[in-house]
Amino acid sequence: MWIFPFALRRQGILGMNCRNVAYISRYNRRNRYPLVDDKLKTKLLAEKFNLSTPQLRGVIRYQYEIASFSRHVENLEGFAIKPSKGTGGKGILVIKGRDGDGFVRSSNKPIRIHDIKRHLSNILAGLYSLGGSPDVAIIEDLIRPVEMFEQLSYAGVPDIRIIVFRGYPVMAMMRLSTQASDGKANLHKGAVGVGLDVATGECLHAVQYGRRVTRHPDTGIALDTIAVPDWRNLLVLAARCFEMTRLGYIGADLVVDRDSGPLLLELNARPGLTIQVANGVGLLPRLRRIEQLDPDLTPSADERVKFAMSAFASD
Repeated sequence: MWIFPFALRRQGILGMNCRNVAYISRYNRRNRYPLVDDKLKTKLLAEKFNLSTPQLRGVIRYQYEIASFSRHVENLEGFAIKPSKGTGGKGILVIKGRDGDGFVRSSNKPIRIHDIKRHLSNILAGLYSLGGSPDVAIIEDLIRPVEMFEQLSYAGVPDIRIIVFRGYPVMAMMRLSTQASDGKANLHKGAVGVGLDVATGECLHAVQYGRRVTRHPDTGIALDTIAVPDWRNLLVLAARCFEMTRLGYIGADLVVDRDSGPLLLELNARPGLTIQVANGVGLLPRLRRIEQLDPDLTPSADERVKFAMSAFASD
């Protein structure tokens, strides 16, 4: 079904050109981009600001270091390998267990150590990085989701994307992996996007391939039962990323670990717009509400979250 641009504007939908010019270019200084485009830099910066992230187990920067990969994971049952400059979930390999001399991926498929080393070599060669530039591989602890999240998603761990504007969390969604998305949380590959009430963390609306759904296509779980635990702490964690990066318009990707609680996975200085589809509402009215606030005020992250939970609560 076609819809005219003026109708989208009337619904408060933020388009790509408006996002790029009025928000990303205006509020994000380019010299700050490397802090979020490089996951290793983000992680090290988060440690300085006491923001919780999955524990770093190793960094592989050079091809010769791949031979000693096993040393980084010898005491780990599960772990995740990520390209530091990867985008869109490309190049992320999640290992959830061992199978003799080999390993088991999050999709339950076996993988040999030889294949993991080849994957590491591809990461270093820049196969998954922006512009194909040489990269480094990060080895992190495996996320162990809370029990409710384990039942929600197919193979992968549900993550939560929160758009933070000038330090205020303005919109949120949960991304649930599916068989179609091969256990990844990418909406364009078939993951389910669940719009979340900023005030409560409860499901408002859910989509797959842009169409509304009420149940997860693989697990059959009713999506309207979703209520994210530790919701306020997740919002505060996302809001604090503003002080950490000094970027005015960012997407914060978070998870809730069963042992460590809310964790920051990564940040994005150019977050996508499908969060509006998942929520069934546009971003523009919320962004403009924040722009009306006095820029000279410097509320704390807790105060900004309190404002957002009140201002953007679902009717």
